[in-house]
Amino acid sequence: MSQSFDIAVIGATGTVGETIVQILEERDFPVGELHLLASAESAGSSVPYRGKNVRVREVDAFDFSKVNIAFFAAGPAATRSYAMRATAAGCAVIDLSGGLPVEQAPNVIPEVNGALLSNLPKPYQVACPSPVAAALAMVLGPLRPLLDIQRISVTACLAVSSQGREGVTELARQTAELLNVRPLEPRVFDRQMAFNLLAQVGTPDAQGHVPLEKRLVSELRELLSLPLIKVGVTCIQVPVFFGDSLSVSVQTASAVDLAAVNAALDAADGIDLVDAGDYPTPVGDAVGQDAVYVGRLRAGIDDACELNCWVTSDNVRKGAALNAVQVAELLIKDVS
Repeated sequence: MSQSFDIAVIGATGTVGETIVQILEERDFPVGELHLLASAESAGSSVPYRGKNVRVREVDAFDFSKVNIAFFAAGPAATRSYAMRATAAGCAVIDLSGGLPVEQAPNVIPEVNGALLSNLPKPYQVACPSPVAAALAMVLGPLRPLLDIQRISVTACLAVSSQGREGVTELARQTAELLNVRPLEPRVFDRQMAFNLLAQVGTPDAQGHVPLEKRLVSELRELLSLPLIKVGVTCIQVPVFFGDSLSVSVQTASAVDLAAVNAALDAADGIDLVDAGDYPTPVGDAVGQDAVYVGRLRAGIDDACELNCWVTSDNVRKGAALNAVQVAELLIKDVS
């Protein structure tokens, strides 16, 4: 009989937590016992798994020695509260919140730097990067051998699901209120989100940068092994339920060979390269899919050392949950 692994999902009632459970089933991960955990407010609900409804329990009382791997998808505060307890119990930790320092839990994308896992001590502590960093690294990773990258500039158009289930509910509510000519009262966002664009996602620091932008810069440097690369980033909130889209510009030291770039991306795992003349969208292409979609590949208008492209992916599925499960698959690969 093949070995099975007992699994805990913290934040199981959130959009990412539920998707992790769904992907564990879809990919036939060898789950023994599945423990779904959440805060006291969410405990008592249930999540479907393999034809049954699994009851969600309170994380505070959970004994982590019962499981081999714990997915932390409940935000940085929950990770900082419980991850060390899990590690002390001998449980591997896969954190999706950015709540652990990189020295403790390096960011891993299997298609980009999965080999890093072989050098980590047990019990494993691994982080999954933000969905934007994951999508960017998936695209730029295969281009590292081709391009001497000097600078990366990105405008990240973030779906409201980046704010969790509350963001999705808020956009739906605001849209209904406006379409029914009712007064709109912003709750999750600080102003109207429906049919609008918000120029910042989160609270800026004294220099005007929001935490997600700073996290993206740090994660991208780590994932690409380019600690000194210059990165300019602006995150905006867009009225899309699921699927982040990125406008990316890469400055290189020499003229870009577009044919070589196309060939590298076309051959890369997890990338769907859209033919020239077309372009991908989150709703029409990325949502519910496992790939990162790339289109509109082109050199700069007046700069042959500039590469521009459009990237879109499902932020909840590929950007978070699928990457976490793929990391878990690597962790158990050599365990007999």
